[in-house]
Amino acid sequence: MESRAKLLGHPIHQMLIPFPFGLLATAVIFDIIYLIWGNPTMTTVSYWMIYAGIIGAIIAAPFGLIDWLAIPKNTRAKTIGMIHG
Repeated sequence: MESRAKLLGHPIHQMLIPFPFGLLATAVIFDIIYLIWGNPTMTTVSYWMIYAGIIGAIIAAPFGLIDWLAIPKNTRAKTIGMIHG
């Protein structure tokens, strides 16, 4: 399936999703650092990483919806896309 939402020929949703993944994973790392060393600054950094990750996911979601709506009905891909969303 080819993406419907593109920027300069590249799918937008696939370009945006690494940011929320990376930010949320980094938040976990900062939480672990806080648990090990107890530096309260790490909780603040983790909070803002989570916040930015959620904002990034909200920005990527409409482009994923556009791609999902283009998938033919009653297909396995449509079901998996719905679960993913």
